[in-house]
Amino acid sequence: MGVSGCGKSTVGALLARRLRVPFLEGDSLHPPGNVAKMAAGHPLDDADRAPWLDLVGAWLADGTAGGGVAACSALARRYRDQLRSHDPGAWFLELDVDREVLRRRVAGRRGHFMPPSLIDSQLATLEPLAADEAGLRVPAEGSVRAVVDQAVAALVAGGFRPAAG
Repeated sequence: MGVSGCGKSTVGALLARRLRVPFLEGDSLHPPGNVAKMAAGHPLDDADRAPWLDLVGAWLADGTAGGGVAACSALARRYRDQLRSHDPGAWFLELDVDREVLRRRVAGRRGHFMPPSLIDSQLATLEPLAADEAGLRVPAEGSVRAVVDQAVAALVAGGFRPAAG
C-alpha cells in the first residue's frame, strides 16, 4: 500500500513470487471512469473508491486461500478497513517514500494514467498504518529486494509459511 510511485507494483510482484502466491495489480480493477478522472488530474473521492476497493477485497477473499499479494493504494484506514471487511486476515506492507522521489518516479513513468499533480492529494489522504493494524511500514527508496526481504521476514515471524516449490 502507498501513494502512486512508491513501488507497490514492483515490490508486490516480487513479494508474490517469493511467497509463491498470486499477484493482483489493483489498478487493473479501476473502472474506466476512475481512470479518466485521475488522468484528468482529479483525485478520486470515497464514492469513486468504494466499488474498486470492494473488487480488490473480493479478490483477496475469493482467490487467495493460500495467500495473495495485491498492489492497492489503501491510503486511509477506512479503505484498509473496507478491504479487511472482505478478508479479515489482510496484512499491509506500507511503502514509505519521500515526496520528491515520488514526483520523479511518477513523472518518469510512461503509459500510466496517474499524473504527478495528484501526489500531493494522495499524501494528504495517506494515513500511515496504525499500531493495531496488521502490517509493516518500510522505507522504499532503496533496494526492492531489501524491502521484500523485510516483508517476508515479518510475515514468517507472524506465522505465514510460503508454499513449497
